[in-house]
Amino acid sequence: MNRKGDGEEMGKLLRQAVENRRIELINKLIYFQVFKKEDQHLFELSLTDLENEYKKIQSYVHPHDDMGSIQWVNRK
Repeated sequence: MNRKGDGEEMGKLLRQAVENRRIELINKLIYFQVFKKEDQHLFELSLTDLENEYKKIQSYVHPHDDMGSIQWVNRK
């Protein structure tokens, strides 16, 4: 493959990584009942906006309430 093809492949991988992170953040925000930021739906926001919104949510929730945190199960 030539250098141009390598760059195109890297660009494709980067776009996919960004989209995967956006989906992850959207799902986490939905978990916290956040569906919009001002008048924009989450899917309309950039990755940076989603990251900032998620950080804002994290700043005022208990650290162990987060989705994906350790949950103790009392087994008998």
